[in-house]
Amino acid sequence: MNFLAHFHLAWPDEGLVAGGLEGDYYKGPLRGDLPQALERGVRLHRAVDTYTDRHPVVIALRREFPPELRRYAGILIDLCFDHYLCKHWERFSDTPLQIFTREVYHLLTRHEATLSGGSRDMLGRMVAHDILGLYRSWDTVPASAARIGRRFRRGNPLLEVDRGLASMREILERSFLAFYPQLQAFTARWEQESPGVNPHIRVCTSG
Repeated sequence: MNFLAHFHLAWPDEGLVAGGLEGDYYKGPLRGDLPQALERGVRLHRAVDTYTDRHPVVIALRREFPPELRRYAGILIDLCFDHYLCKHWERFSDTPLQIFTREVYHLLTRHEATLSGGSRDMLGRMVAHDILGLYRSWDTVPASAARIGRRFRRGNPLLEVDRGLASMREILERSFLAFYPQLQAFTARWEQESPGVNPHIRVCTSG
């Protein structure tokens, strides 16, 4: 899953939300060198990614990708699912998306000192460009994929990804709507079974 989904699933526990960002940048085994609340958030991030990768809906969806994009299906599904979470936001949250993303930025900024350099850099870009809110537009998906593709050494295989995804948008949306409630239920169980020091901490509404 991509950033917006990780933050939504972690909300409103501050450590889990911060770990939803740090989980993309902290590599290797957890050794106790992170604050306990942040480490728990990284654990949730990894649990969500593992559950997603192994879920039958996602496995079946990967097989629907054109052969030339299949090896990048995991990246593209993550990006697409953030778009469909934005599109169907009212199904999954009572808080308007614009207010939610603003509060996430405020929360992460408060915890910036506990984050790694990669996470802090990403947070700066998120706040400057409202990256979470941009996923309301489908155009953000191919644009983000093209930026990710620059990391590959032998050319960018994701420059023209929009053409490959055009025929898949309906099945991507159906798959997201079938899968996401199950992911929410998994996350709720994980939180119950892995309580933190103060699992009931909540974020104050800004403004």
